[in-house]
Amino acid sequence: MPLREVQFTDAASLRSEGERFFVFFSSRLPESNSLWCPDCRAVEDLIRKTFGSEQDPPSAVIVYVGQRSEWKAPDNVFRQDPWKVTTIPTIIKLDEAGKEVARLVDGLNLISKELPSFAQ
Repeated sequence: MPLREVQFTDAASLRSEGERFFVFFSSRLPESNSLWCPDCRAVEDLIRKTFGSEQDPPSAVIVYVGQRSEWKAPDNVFRQDPWKVTTIPTIIKLDEAGKEVARLVDGLNLISKELPSFAQ
């Protein structure tokens, strides 16, 4: 399956997933199942289209960083090594050895324009 989702988890263990792309999103609100972050909601369809298409899409994992209060905490595990995510949505690209080679950060316009070439 080209696009998987994982809940708030041990940040360091994510590298062992073997994926090349990690999409860091806000968690979903329990009462509505929608992402609490408006920027994440704005790019969600594009992310699913890019990584969830039927024609040999790149492999990716959506990582939910927690509810608003969890994400805003300075000690959120995804704000620390090895990911150091400072804003969501963030998309991180790894090479075959699991080393970060690029990231797309925030902004509907940036992600909308850059994601197709970034996901190659």
